[in-house]
Amino acid sequence: MKIVILNKPYDVLSQFRPDEKHKTMADFIDDPDLRIAGRLDMDSEGLMFLTDHGGLNQYITHPENKKFKTYLAQVDGDITEEALEQLRKGIELNDGITLPAKVIKVSEPEWLWERIPPVRYRATVPTTWIEISICEGRNRQVRRMTATVGFPTLRLIRTRIGSIDLVQLALQPGETKVIEPLLYPDFKDLPPDQPYRSRSYIKKPGGTGGKPIHKKVDKDGKPKKKSGTPRIWQMDDADKPRRKTNGTTRPNSKSRGRRPR
Repeated sequence: MKIVILNKPYDVLSQFRPDEKHKTMADFIDDPDLRIAGRLDMDSEGLMFLTDHGGLNQYITHPENKKFKTYLAQVDGDITEEALEQLRKGIELNDGITLPAKVIKVSEPEWLWERIPPVRYRATVPTTWIEISICEGRNRQVRRMTATVGFPTLRLIRTRIGSIDLVQLALQPGETKVIEPLLYPDFKDLPPDQPYRSRSYIKKPGGTGGKPIHKKVDKDGKPKKKSGTPRIWQMDDADKPRRKTNGTTRPNSKSRGRRPR
């Protein structure tokens, strides 16, 4: 089993698929067996967890396991205690009420690197730093939560997943580190390894996730090339099958109720 931690820089996509406009995970990690457990948005930074262990991947990402992820957020304005209390109790979003979060107001940390490009600066509007821990993984959840209480997030850095701490690892943006699972209490009782499952979880109690993805390999252990009959839209015009008739079929000139163009 392998676990790799990456400090994802700003403006990097959490995917290995190439992109013409942005860097991706493939610019920092070259290991086809590793899969991402818990993505970050392109405009977010910080701790990315990758593993080749399918059971661990599901354990980290499945919301029922309540694996807390901690973020450092710079918000627009001087956040109030009332807003912090709202975050702690749960926020009504368009996809339901969030679970209670752990939130405290903090000072800007000394270890924090400069973001490129920097966050916009407005002399008349202060900003506040908060540390927030959630055990869910909804799309842009922290940003939506702080915006709902009136303090939009300007910068977001994930610093911890469970007991794995990016600050203790001292990784700069773009740096990676292979960690030893036995050194972390999170991995003492590992779930059994299993085929990687897609992120489309079955939204029922006890759901096991999406359909398993099995890697097909040849006798040499190399990934098999996709085969099979090409679809009609993948064929050249000359290769497309022709309709067989008895020679009496006329061209279809009926409009079928549509107005001529």
